[in-house]
Amino acid sequence: MKKALFLAVLAMVPLGIPGRISEVQGQEGLSKLMANKLKNSQRLLEGLALADFTKISRSAEELIQLSKTAEWMVLKTPRYELHSNEFRRAAETVLRKSRAKNLDGAALAYFDMTMSCLRCHQYVREQRDVRAPGFEPTGLARTQRSNP
Repeated sequence: MKKALFLAVLAMVPLGIPGRISEVQGQEGLSKLMANKLKNSQRLLEGLALADFTKISRSAEELIQLSKTAEWMVLKTPRYELHSNEFRRAAETVLRKSRAKNLDGAALAYFDMTMSCLRCHQYVREQRDVRAPGFEPTGLARTQRSNP
């Protein structure tokens, strides 16, 4: 009996490992993507400060490409998609304004892009908190109670 139980447990172990490996690889991919996003956002800001339209355009193009990768889609919800589209549209506006040599327009679009990042990161944190077992964010609980 012990041998059969041991073999059953041993047979299930390989099934769990690939899931964990892909989850870890997914987190590593997401971490690299976010580090790349931050690096390009900083380069874009540097380009704005120096009125370097080439640097602004290259950084905006890179950010647009990053937003089209599979790793970018952290959540598959309509609201996440909305945030993602807002980010991409703002980055495209930065690119368009940069190509037109419109520094003020590019700076304003950069601000919009940054705000879309902050709103999206807040949303993702809220979703992860809501999904955590036994955790109820107070802001969400108050909103749900006040709206019967």
